[in-house]
Amino acid sequence: MTEQPVLVTGAAGFIGFHVARELLDAGRIVVGFDNLNTYYDPALKQARLALLHDHPGFSFVRGDLADRAATAALFAERRFPVVIHLAAQAGVRHSLSHPHDYADANLEGFLNVLEGCRHNGCSHLIYASSSSVYGANTKLPFSVEDRTDHPISLYAASKKANEVMAHSYSHLYRLPTTGLRFFTIYGPWYRPDMALFLFADAITQGRPIKLFNHGRMRRDFTYVADVTRVVLRLIERVPPAGAGRAPARLYNVGNHQPEELMHVVALLEQELGRSAVKEMLPMQPGDVPATFADVDDLMRDVGFKPETAIEDGIRSFVAWYRSHYRV
Repeated sequence: MTEQPVLVTGAAGFIGFHVARELLDAGRIVVGFDNLNTYYDPALKQARLALLHDHPGFSFVRGDLADRAATAALFAERRFPVVIHLAAQAGVRHSLSHPHDYADANLEGFLNVLEGCRHNGCSHLIYASSSSVYGANTKLPFSVEDRTDHPISLYAASKKANEVMAHSYSHLYRLPTTGLRFFTIYGPWYRPDMALFLFADAITQGRPIKLFNHGRMRRDFTYVADVTRVVLRLIERVPPAGAGRAPARLYNVGNHQPEELMHVVALLEQELGRSAVKEMLPMQPGDVPATFADVDDLMRDVGFKPETAIEDGIRSFVAWYRSHYRV
């Protein structure tokens, strides 16, 4: 194989695993990078990696992007033409109690990725942002043109920082960058700290599920297979530089159809064959009552169209959950 590899950071994570597998299935060579930290059970990350290792085009590097020297050495050695940066310290709640994790992974780590791309001929950096950057915006749907300078969690602030850092590198060094504001991605191989996983786990064990804002929440749930397809399309859509314009783009990646949380809970109950014990709680710090993505730009530029109904997505997630955890 002589094709230059694509670097996927966070390859053992939920979205990173799916993107890497989609690239491999499409015949691309992939170098996966991850630090396999203990934010959640590393056994799940290892299980994802085992599936990726089944592909002959996959290789894996374990390391920490916040390690400046090691990250610089990797980029200098491999000179990746495309970098898909999905590694990050995730989680709004975790950021309330462990703020330095976000400075290390999401700021220092991202800066080292930018420097690696800048100095080693990267032709396109695609990186993960988050719908969290919209903060307490009440105008729906959220548009990439909306102001995002009032984050309500440190996690959101770190993702907003990634966007402006990337733009500065696009402006100064003409590094093409594409940022993706993900909206509540879910599906098989899901993260165990996310709401749908926590709900499924609690329902099967007869424990109460915590419904914040007394269940009056709406989320733009987006099935992971719809996301991976759009990431692959965006690889070849390199943002152009224009007169006075940096080669940088931002997109919302969502289903463009927010779902009532109570409806999603009912679907989980149906698929699991058990009723949930519901604990109604007030809104928690750093959370918002609704998310709703305007994806017109993505539809226009790469023909993105979410294809997975919430009923089908929940069915697929629960089937994986039952199989993987033998419940």
